[in-house]
Amino acid sequence: QVQLVESGGGLVQPGGSLRLSCAASGTGFSGYVMRWYRQVPGKPRDWVAIITEAGRTLYANSVKGRFTISRDNAKNTVYLQMNDLKPEDTAVFYCNANSGGNNYWGQGTQITVSS
Repeated sequence: QVQLVESGGGLVQPGGSLRLSCAASGTGFSGYVMRWYRQVPGKPRDWVAIITEAGRTLYANSVKGRFTISRDNAKNTVYLQMNDLKPEDTAVFYCNANSGGNNYWGQGTQITVSS
């Protein structure tokens, strides 16, 4: 069993930066594929970024070049560095851990980009 807790959300002006963290409890973190998703009210949850067990990363086109996902297996934590934030990035961001048939979600953290 893995529990995920996101932090680092908040209000930021357009062009600003935030770093989200997702701390995982339990064992086996290094073996999990970690993803960040985001969701706005009334719309499906969208995938944002992924980092594999080996550290490979992929990004949605909408955030490529602006967001960076990373992980620290010693701290059981995955990060999402978000730069040049835009109003359309406003959403609840969720952390996801997946390994085989095991899939876990955090509770989400709100990001609001507004002047």
